[in-house]
Amino acid sequence: MEKKPYRDLNTYFRSLFGCRVHKVTVDAGLDCPNRDGTLSFGGCIYCNTKGSGTGAHGKGLSITQQIEGSKERIARRFKTNKLLAYFQSFTNTYAPIDRLKTIYEEALAIENVVGLAIGTRPDCVDEKVLDLLESYTEKHLIWIEYGLQSAHDHTLSLINRGHDFACFEKAVAETRNRNINISAHVILGLPGESKKDILATADAIADLGIDGVKLHLLYVVKGTPLEGLYKSGRYSCLEQQAYAELVCDFITRLPDTMIIQRLTGDPHLKELVAPAWSLQKKETLDLIHKTFAEKKIWQGKWFGKKG
Repeated sequence: MEKKPYRDLNTYFRSLFGCRVHKVTVDAGLDCPNRDGTLSFGGCIYCNTKGSGTGAHGKGLSITQQIEGSKERIARRFKTNKLLAYFQSFTNTYAPIDRLKTIYEEALAIENVVGLAIGTRPDCVDEKVLDLLESYTEKHLIWIEYGLQSAHDHTLSLINRGHDFACFEKAVAETRNRNINISAHVILGLPGESKKDILATADAIADLGIDGVKLHLLYVVKGTPLEGLYKSGRYSCLEQQAYAELVCDFITRLPDTMIIQRLTGDPHLKELVAPAWSLQKKETLDLIHKTFAEKKIWQGKWFGKKG
């Protein structure tokens, strides 16, 4: 297997389990304080009605049914039976602690589920939630994935995120030293952000001691406030080459210990407004790898060298 210029998720899983581990998406039917009126209505300006999830809970599928229903397909396509249950839709720590315990333990009770990945917001964790997740770490792999998107408060306000960067820093500090792996979600191409702004976000998270990062392209989804900005000409999407270069430059600023969990997103064809190239995932990944090679750069090359 060819060595990549960054620490990828598959290699990380193989180092732990000796085989591939596949993340299976779970929809637990939870909500988000940025949608239910606690903070705001409608969510972030780019968020779809499913909260980037499958909508499986709305179809009446239990967590067990969702995972069991994916096993055969995953085994056939990815040649593995080890799974990480990924609670993706909306905010997966935003519920009473007893409810969280029930849904997490339903997933962990399923054969060949080796752990959990919990997608959430940094303003939706507290000591009780972290204690619960920590209680699983002796026997299971636990990741908590904090949506950050940007380290710039003006951007977070513009996208209606509902929290600031200090909130993310606080959540990370409270999660560290609990044997819970921490990942940050970052979106490239947010309105008003320059390359300098984007790389400043890389520098900001590089210093926090987190374990992984997911990079996403900002694409425009139907029915969102971002669609209005795009159609009025107030927002322009990144071009594919520009995105590939940003991904590479971003990763050079991160420590080589950090796991690069994702290099781009997966828009739904029926929801996508723009850019069309975001549906060409393999082409985008190939372009990113080509850019790494042509620029002779790698993860960590510029870590700690700000400016």
